[in-house]
Amino acid sequence: MTVVLTLHALLVLAFTVRILLRDDLSPPGRLAWFIVLNALPYFGSAVYFLFGEIDIGNRANKRHGEIFDEIGAKAAGFMGNAANVDSLIDPIYRPAFRYAGSINGFYTLDGNAAELMADGDATRARLVADIDAATSHVHVLYYIWLDDNTGSDVAAALIRAAQRGVTCRAMADGLGSRVLIKSRLWRRMNQAGVQLAVALPFRNIVRTILTSRLDLRNHRKITVIDGCITYCGSRNSADPEFRPKAKYGPWVDIMLRFEGPVVAQNQLLFASDWMQATGESLNGIELKAEPIKGGFPAQVMGVGPTERRGATPQLFANLIASAETELTISTPYFVPDATLLEALCAAAHRGVAVTLIYPKVNDSWIVSAASRSYYHRLLDAGCCIHEFKGGLLHAKTLTLDGCVSLVGSSNLDLRSFDLNYENNILLRDEAITMAIRERQQIYIGRSEQVVLATVLAWPYYRRIWNNVIATIGPVL
Repeated sequence: MTVVLTLHALLVLAFTVRILLRDDLSPPGRLAWFIVLNALPYFGSAVYFLFGEIDIGNRANKRHGEIFDEIGAKAAGFMGNAANVDSLIDPIYRPAFRYAGSINGFYTLDGNAAELMADGDATRARLVADIDAATSHVHVLYYIWLDDNTGSDVAAALIRAAQRGVTCRAMADGLGSRVLIKSRLWRRMNQAGVQLAVALPFRNIVRTILTSRLDLRNHRKITVIDGCITYCGSRNSADPEFRPKAKYGPWVDIMLRFEGPVVAQNQLLFASDWMQATGESLNGIELKAEPIKGGFPAQVMGVGPTERRGATPQLFANLIASAETELTISTPYFVPDATLLEALCAAAHRGVAVTLIYPKVNDSWIVSAASRSYYHRLLDAGCCIHEFKGGLLHAKTLTLDGCVSLVGSSNLDLRSFDLNYENNILLRDEAITMAIRERQQIYIGRSEQVVLATVLAWPYYRRIWNNVIATIGPVL
């Protein structure tokens, strides 16, 4: 018995010391691990060993540095620079655009155009048409790629393009697209000449467990066609019905079709992932920068476990801090850190009309409980909260003051902040921002507003449950 107790104490002590030695953990994160380790020491130790540290491995980090050194040396003209921000962006919004550029070197470029897609069917039809019209190359990267109507149509378009001599490169995440990667459709693309790669594959699970984490994923959704067109938004290569989780459907997404120099930046972000997965160099990736007359300034923002910690919440905090009159955000997963939560409350306190739109029914019970633990604080500060009832609102959007927008793959949760590779486009344009804002108003029209009196009337057990889940959120 003494030996067992001694081993128990040493186990808890070893992981406790490790947690105390980590300077990258926030106090709430450290506290959450302490609670789990002391309440469930053996389970907690196993979970910490598997998921406790965000490290993709020394080899991957080194390769990432080499890739961006190569991109900086060979493609500096497509990256933009900080001086562009001063000449293209209003003074009040410059800090946010400068911060976005500091993450991985993509700064503001002028001369971009965008079109907001009407819905999933319109997105699929336009995307397939663009691939069918490609003459040089097509690059696609999806976190989730299914063999449903959308996924099969995109794959078929890539096969047709490859057969007529277009260079096609297709990537899919090893977890999110695991069924497709093992399917006949994936093999058909390969046989047709589509170059394939798997992001963060499970080739050696034991090594991944020992040197990294199983749940580090590539959550990006990137399409680049002939270096002239790119798509950016929340939509995976999947039907809105989303068969793996059909009971939550339809999944309501947003997607924009861009032209202009921002296409080259999205191309470089795709290239960085392709080079990481295949070991190839940048030389095989074609780049163009063709400004659209009368276009608007925009820039790509890519984050991931190989970038600096906290980049995403800090960017959102900068954007929120620049809002003067109104700020509207839609996200399916809302588990903010202190930086983001305080920024939202501060904006509402200073008179900004802060509107937040979340799904009423979420596919993650953890996120659902954790997000609602923040409702009281947000409502008390003056934020408006709407819960979308027409399916799972999956669109990740931010609009502020009717002129600045951010769209892409990033959620406002700890996975997007620390674990996932994400891609977004930040832009300054009244027309596109108003189009996105009108879409947000449609979401609000299909939502139920949550008021403070409702939250205060929740049963005690529900409030306790939400707060417990939020407390151990950094572990989950």
